[in-house]
Amino acid sequence: MRAQSTGAVTLAPHRVGAMVLRYLYLLRSSWTRLLELIYWPAVQLFVWGFLQVYIAQNSGFFARTSGVFIAAVLMWDVLFRGQLGFSVSFLEEMWSRNLSNLMISPLRPIEFVAALMVMSVVRLAIGMVPVTILAIVFFDFNVYGLGLALAAFFLNLILTSWSVGIVVSGVLLRNGMGAESLAWTLMFVLMPLTCVYYPVATLPHWMQIVSWALPPTYVFEGMRALVIDHVFRADLMVQALGLNALYFAAAVAAFLQLLKSARRQGSLMQSGE
Repeated sequence: MRAQSTGAVTLAPHRVGAMVLRYLYLLRSSWTRLLELIYWPAVQLFVWGFLQVYIAQNSGFFARTSGVFIAAVLMWDVLFRGQLGFSVSFLEEMWSRNLSNLMISPLRPIEFVAALMVMSVVRLAIGMVPVTILAIVFFDFNVYGLGLALAAFFLNLILTSWSVGIVVSGVLLRNGMGAESLAWTLMFVLMPLTCVYYPVATLPHWMQIVSWALPPTYVFEGMRALVIDHVFRADLMVQALGLNALYFAAAVAAFLQLLKSARRQGSLMQSGE
C-alpha cells in the first residue's frame, strides 16, 4: 500500500510528454480548434475595448484610468481559458472513449494531471498572445508593460484555473458526461465574486468575506492598484499564492478520491458520448 501511494505522486517525464504530444497532434490536425482558441478572447477584447474607448471620451475618471477594462478582460481570459484548456483536453479523452484505456495503462493519475496542466498553458498561449498584440494595435494598451507584476498575476490566475479544472475533471470521472456543462459554466459562477470589473468594496459585506476567500480577487484588486494608482501590491500576490497552494492541494486530493470512487463504481468504462 505504501509503495502504491508513493507511485501515485511520482512523475515519469516521458509519459507526461507523450500525453502532451497527443494533445498537440489533436490541435495541429484541426484548424477550427486553433481558431477557437483565438476567436473568443478577441471578441471579448473588442467588445470591452471599444466600450472603454467610448467611456474614456465621456468620463474624466475613466480617461485617467485608461486600460483598466482591457486589463481586466485579459486577466479574466487567462483565468477562464486556463481552466477551459485543462478541461477540454480532459474531455477529448471522454469524447473519444479513450479514458478507460489511459487509466489501465502505466500512466499515473498525477502524470495525467501534469500533462493537462501543460496543455492548459499551451492552449492559453495560443489564444492570448495574438489577443495581447491586438490590444496594442487597436487600443494602445500593452499588458506586458505591467512588468514583473504580470508574471505574479498570471501565475496566480493559472494556478486557480488548474485547481478548478482538476476538480471538474474529477467530477466528470465520477459522474460521466452528464456533468460536462461544469467545464463551461463553473468559472462564470465565480466571476461576480472575484470582482473582475469592480472593487471588492462594491459587494455587500457578507459577499466580501466570500470574495476574499478566492485567489483571483487578490489578482484583480492588485491589477487595479497597479493600473490606476501605479502601486504593486506584493502583499496581495503573496496571499493569493498561499490560497492557491491550499486549494491546489485540495483539488488534487479530491481528484484522486473521485478517481478511486469512479473505479469502484465502474463509471470509467461508461465514459464517452
